[in-house]
Amino acid sequence: MRIPYETMVNEFKRVLMKYGFEESRAQDAAVIFAENSLAGVYSHGLNRFPRVIEYLKKGEIDPKVQAECVLSIGAFERWDGHRGFGPLNAKLAMDRAVELAKQFGIGIVALGNNNHWMRGGSYGWQAADQGCIGICWSNTCPNMPAWGGIDRKIGNNPLIFAVPRSNGEHVVIDCAVSQFSYGKLEDCRLKGISLPVPGGYDTKGNLTTDPAEIEKTRRVLPMGYWKGSGISIALDLIATILSNGNSVHKIGTFGDEVGLTQIMIAIDPGKANSTELTDQIVNDIINDVKTSVPEKEGGQVYYPGELALKNMRENMELGIPVIEEKWNQVLAM
Repeated sequence: MRIPYETMVNEFKRVLMKYGFEESRAQDAAVIFAENSLAGVYSHGLNRFPRVIEYLKKGEIDPKVQAECVLSIGAFERWDGHRGFGPLNAKLAMDRAVELAKQFGIGIVALGNNNHWMRGGSYGWQAADQGCIGICWSNTCPNMPAWGGIDRKIGNNPLIFAVPRSNGEHVVIDCAVSQFSYGKLEDCRLKGISLPVPGGYDTKGNLTTDPAEIEKTRRVLPMGYWKGSGISIALDLIATILSNGNSVHKIGTFGDEVGLTQIMIAIDPGKANSTELTDQIVNDIINDVKTSVPEKEGGQVYYPGELALKNMRENMELGIPVIEEKWNQVLAM
């Protein structure tokens, strides 16, 4: 089943306005959700939307407030999200980081006390669309064991890198520091498919590709084993220090995954390079990667972000694939 992009935006907007969003903010928020599904990240688009509505019902998200700057030191600013709507606060923070980068060459906004930002890659694309390198990450509730442990002490803190190209075909890496995010596990389970590689432990303590088993144990696997575990801890430390916000440990005491901490970094390569030089550097590297010998006959090697661009074009033309159960939930709201 496929749904036109505009139809999805309008349905999201209708529901968000019902739950307290002003029309312009509802439109902006609806676009973020729909664009996530448009890019093929269904786990943080349609599939996540009903959960966000539950948070609105419970009062965990205030749809009317927005983040504000509480400390400004040159290229670095600290912002308080006031437990507002995560994606709009994150968008505001990245826009500000880009403004600072245009002024200083680099801009850093540490956003504390925010809510879930949905797809972190959105803010990488946002920076790249404005000609900047984007680096951003968020912490989460404790939802992953540290390497060597079995209880959940660290977050699968998503990390994003984005490199701009003037033609809009940016290079964007968007990954949780678990092998698979919980949203991806849910998406695979709903589609009835296995993970391509082991993503966590089953109820018997064995590595498995069964997403439902991993959801039962909540023992997701850090990417790169001990490396992903170490990166998770470092990202949480840096974010909490810069924002003076909530750590993974503290978020775990709230009951729900709220009050998260996010870092937005923008770097303007135009301060040192012409647009043509930056394009040449990126294109040379990407073109070399694309000459890789495919593992499978007839296959090809994609650069980070290439499949998202492919999905966006295809889904805009044919409609966005939806899981009927999730779409009907939205229609009934």
